[in-house]
Amino acid sequence: MNRTERIAALKAAARERILILDGSWGVMIQRRGLDEADFLGDRFVGHEGQMKGNNDILCLTRPDIVTDLHNAYFEAGADISETNTFSATTIAQDDYKLDAEAVRDINLEGAKLARAAADAWTAKTPDKPRFAAGSIGPLNKMLSMSSNVNDPGHRAVTFDEVYDAYRIQVQALNEGGVDLYLIETITDTLNCKAAIKAIMDLEAEGMDKLPIWISGTITDRSGRTLSGQTVEAFWNSVRHAKPFAIGFNCALGADLMRPHIASLSRIADTLVAAYPNAGLPNEMGQYDETPDETSNSVGAWAKDGIVNILGGCCGTTPEHIAAIAKAVDGVKPRDPVPTSHDMRLSGLEPFVLAS
Repeated sequence: MNRTERIAALKAAARERILILDGSWGVMIQRRGLDEADFLGDRFVGHEGQMKGNNDILCLTRPDIVTDLHNAYFEAGADISETNTFSATTIAQDDYKLDAEAVRDINLEGAKLARAAADAWTAKTPDKPRFAAGSIGPLNKMLSMSSNVNDPGHRAVTFDEVYDAYRIQVQALNEGGVDLYLIETITDTLNCKAAIKAIMDLEAEGMDKLPIWISGTITDRSGRTLSGQTVEAFWNSVRHAKPFAIGFNCALGADLMRPHIASLSRIADTLVAAYPNAGLPNEMGQYDETPDETSNSVGAWAKDGIVNILGGCCGTTPEHIAAIAKAVDGVKPRDPVPTSHDMRLSGLEPFVLAS
């Protein structure tokens, strides 16, 4: 299939069934017990500073591991697997002293690896095509919040710098062959808006147009993002992008995430997606929720008709994804609500002016 056919197949599959996203990459990479040499490879031998822990660089230095993980999640039943590019922006990779060329290469090769794995699985099971989502993660610098507690107006980065960083990432992911973008783990909506603008501007300049999936993060029991928005305010802020899907991931387990997904399900005129953590971390920072526990929780969401896409975030494994896929097999996906023509605005709270 060419890209146009793949996007059509993705949208068709979403109408027919609940789609399955892959699970955590971090926990699976940690299990490999990699050392500094694995992260450096041949290209970065002699590089200044430590590279270990920079999982994204494995797209260049250990592509075999990245391919193995795509295959593990596809074999578990995932329809969509993300590129290993969660932190692959010039801003985030500056912590590892990587330049723009290296960052572009991470995204380009990461997309090619995901594309190749998805195509191989589609060839095996043509009735269940697989898709590659370009992972566009959060930054370690925020536009809406100060990094200096003594100076609320301080910003460590400008909007233009964030926009330029995302532009490099988006362009390489598109060139590498992803089927959609996944702007994920959003803690600062203004950072997300910079990513959206980068996508829209590149498309206006002639780059292939792809579906956009937007996934925010509710950070605690307050029901707000880190930058302070409620669920509805967050939706109002990004709905202009006409996303293929909207949802939440990370920070919370399924039990604590459910009310926020339910709220989004009542207002979103597009697909609703969720990929919670495997519960909350224990005292050692590990996740104890079993595949059955996670799948029982999100399986109930599916049966209640509040989701269209399910997967896993921190602590989840191919076993979790296999259990989720089994739990929702044959369950009808949620019907998006009719599009509203009301004026929907937002700050930290939503404001709706009925038409």
